[in-house]
Amino acid sequence: MISFILALVVGGVIGWLASIVMRTDAQQGIFLNIIVGCVGSILGRLLFGGLLGGGHLRGDAFDWRTLVTAFIGAILLLAIVNLIRRGRVR
Repeated sequence: MISFILALVVGGVIGWLASIVMRTDAQQGIFLNIIVGCVGSILGRLLFGGLLGGGHLRGDAFDWRTLVTAFIGAILLLAIVNLIRRGRVR
């Protein structure tokens, strides 16, 4: 249970940082930041896990490789959403 709560907190922080980088912070609330961070973590691990390593937020939340892949995945997720919604990445 603690690892699940930790994954949500770290996912929220990662999603918030990615939304600042992608300049979508004003459009998102904390709930959407958590979703972006957690889904971005899964996306980053699938795409970059073999290259960078890293685990998942529930087990290796404070490993630097996990944080980097989650952050890159969250930015990529926001870029895809911006591309679909606005027709450009920003």
